[in-house]
Amino acid sequence: MWAMKGKLFKPPLGLALLGLVLFAVRFSEGYNDKYPLTAPFKTRNMHTFRIAIIADLDSISKSPTEETTWISYLKKGYLRYLPGRDTIVVNWDRTDPITLKTNYAIKDRSMELSELVTYDGKLLAVDDRTGVVFEIVNTEAIPWVLLMDGNGRTTKGFKSEWATVKDRLLYVGSIGKEVITYEGEFVNNDPLYIKTITPEGVISHIDWKDQYLRLRAAIDIYWPGYMTHESGVWSEVHQKWFFLPRKCSTEKYNYTADAYLGCSYLLSADADINGIRAVQIPSVDGSRGFSSFKFIPTSGDTVIVALRSVEVGDKTATYITAFTIEGKVLLQDTLISDLKFEGIEFI
Repeated sequence: MWAMKGKLFKPPLGLALLGLVLFAVRFSEGYNDKYPLTAPFKTRNMHTFRIAIIADLDSISKSPTEETTWISYLKKGYLRYLPGRDTIVVNWDRTDPITLKTNYAIKDRSMELSELVTYDGKLLAVDDRTGVVFEIVNTEAIPWVLLMDGNGRTTKGFKSEWATVKDRLLYVGSIGKEVITYEGEFVNNDPLYIKTITPEGVISHIDWKDQYLRLRAAIDIYWPGYMTHESGVWSEVHQKWFFLPRKCSTEKYNYTADAYLGCSYLLSADADINGIRAVQIPSVDGSRGFSSFKFIPTSGDTVIVALRSVEVGDKTATYITAFTIEGKVLLQDTLISDLKFEGIEFI
């Protein structure tokens, strides 16, 4: 029913459909859904993509040469996908990575960038220390929005770990694990919230506790056991969520043991995180946990390229791997760097 001169009337079907079409056009105006931003080079047998990874340097992100400055590295390369042969080859640029800088920090920490994602025609990176979402423009990291922890009514920045696009909203999630004391006692559920962000930067805070608990239960993990997340992707093709958890344990959290509890499951679920399916991914080293992944764009969301990161004491490393959603490995873990890179994207 529409209003006209103070009265309600039912428009003809054709007029109503025209109104819906015009609404859809207006809704889509200005939104850039191009992905990847650089078109791949395709031959009959090979698809070549530009890729990038982003560094989370943790406490060493503070610049040793510039005051009140924190840095990260953006490393670029090429991924070549040969679909007929189930082959993937990755080569990195020979030039030095781009150094990204910021002067924004919380408690002397910043620029610990944990994910790269394309949204509305922009390349974004999320900081797991401050909660700032940066837009990467050439060699600059420009702050876009600030995400606060939990329900948003806190003074602590959101520990942003994964990001993806669903229904033209940017979804940003944290580790999906309760905050606990060093003794393993419960403190709060703030990391079990997720955030959605509109293209205009409007933020919503959503309690995802039940969804995270269902993901754990899919592989028989219950409190005080835990599962941590650093990578999650919504697939428009499958209309499903996909997660590669970083750590999994059926036991109470232990700092020393945690370093070797890299998870080796691909979890998929419907839009409400129901009907969860778990596929085991081969792993050769428990210290390597998934920190980011993307579907290869021309694979029909059947082939994943992922980063595995290592943090054992002062030792860090990053590996790249690729496999199908059924768990067939196409690229064995290949060392990229002894630095920790935690975000990958097709650019």
